[in-house]
Amino acid sequence: MWPLGHAAIGYLCYSILNRSLFDRRPSGLSVIVVLIASQIPDLVDKPLAWYLTVLPTGRSLAHSLVVLLPLAIVSYLFTRYLRWGAVGGAFGVGILAHTLTDAMPALWGDANVSYLFWPLLPVVPYDEGPPTIVGLLLESLGEPYFYLEFVLAGVAVLLWRADGYPGLHTGLSVMYKKFFTRG
Repeated sequence: MWPLGHAAIGYLCYSILNRSLFDRRPSGLSVIVVLIASQIPDLVDKPLAWYLTVLPTGRSLAHSLVVLLPLAIVSYLFTRYLRWGAVGGAFGVGILAHTLTDAMPALWGDANVSYLFWPLLPVVPYDEGPPTIVGLLLESLGEPYFYLEFVLAGVAVLLWRADGYPGLHTGLSVMYKKFFTRG
């Protein structure tokens, strides 16, 4: 899945969980955290596997539930101790939504999900070196799953609107303070 799809799924999961578990809409900072966290597995694994060749594949360390579940729990407990539990929850939802979304093709027998338990289970290393972004994009164009990301993004934007655009004012005020005020 591409960044847009991961962001959409992360937001949808976080908003629906907030509404169903706590009967509230997501807050601004939490939305920013869930959107960033929804990208972290790829931001860690892809460079370490593709360019530094430290990892066997672009889905290993930061896509592994062996790593992510403890990380999500510790981050939630730490932020809850600081009375920012919603931020820790958003982080956990974002990283876990990313990894579980990447595993979805396994439901129709189209993917190997051994990376979910790496390093306990081996992952298949690249045969001919890491893929290129252009190559991945061209390969994705023939997949219905790729186009589903745009539908999910549209649904996420509609839900974000219904939630009152949380995170928009937070992000704008941070940018305003950084670029337009002194101090």
